[in-house]
Amino acid sequence: MAELDEVQDERRHLLNLAFRMLGTFADAEDAVQETYIRWYRLSDAARSEIDSPRGWLTRVASRVCLDVLGSARVRREQYVGEWLPEPVPLTGANDPLDRVTLDDSVSTALLIVLDSLTPAERVSYVLHEVFAVPFVEIAEIVGRTPAACRQLATSARRHIKERRPQPVARERHDALVTAFVAACTSGDIAALAAVLDPDVVLRSDGGGFVSAARKPVVGLDNVARFIFGIMSKEPTLEVTQRETADGLSLAFWREGRIGGVLSFRVADERISDVWIMMNPEKLSLWR
Repeated sequence: MAELDEVQDERRHLLNLAFRMLGTFADAEDAVQETYIRWYRLSDAARSEIDSPRGWLTRVASRVCLDVLGSARVRREQYVGEWLPEPVPLTGANDPLDRVTLDDSVSTALLIVLDSLTPAERVSYVLHEVFAVPFVEIAEIVGRTPAACRQLATSARRHIKERRPQPVARERHDALVTAFVAACTSGDIAALAAVLDPDVVLRSDGGGFVSAARKPVVGLDNVARFIFGIMSKEPTLEVTQRETADGLSLAFWREGRIGGVLSFRVADERISDVWIMMNPEKLSLWR
């Protein structure tokens, strides 16, 4: 039988897995908790027959995530306004996300595309592409043949390639974000227009807890007015630059409390997407 600490040591691995499948830290923690509940419900005899606790926990956590993803459509229909995945800050010594590895697979840009996949595609893609799980094992999780799972992962890769623009160099991304901050701070509309794509899209997620745009804000003029409108209404906001999986992002604070996070996608040398997370339930990692 596996020792208690050996099983608990897999918590970070399971959180990494579940976050990439579900897109929010709270959902990932719930999935991991359910996985451990199922482990401890096993009899001692059943646990003693498990050769690889990590493999067993991975399979169960993946099935839990698959079930959650299957019910996500209903939850999204009840969600207030735009739904965005949780932005991930660069790991810090006192940050609970030190249990989740920060890389491109937790970027807002990728998680948004992953959210458009079918549950089976997403689980197959994450398990194989991010965690190198063989298709034979994935087949046991999603209830398909290994060949079908290979096709699911291929379909997911193709979908991601079509929906996600080729990322630019990190230096270029960060330079554009820095120029964006300067333009917003100075109120220079011409400077802002120079860094935004003419068809830029801004999405904000308030989750019904705080005021946010219920629909995407589309086009340079509309996005500029929206951003300058926020700044004119709240001139005392403290804005800090933070590294995330998307590159340089912005966190804004009200009287020392996190109010939101702006993440950006750059395509064709300009900012094409602005994502603003204001849902307090998805900002716990920033407090």
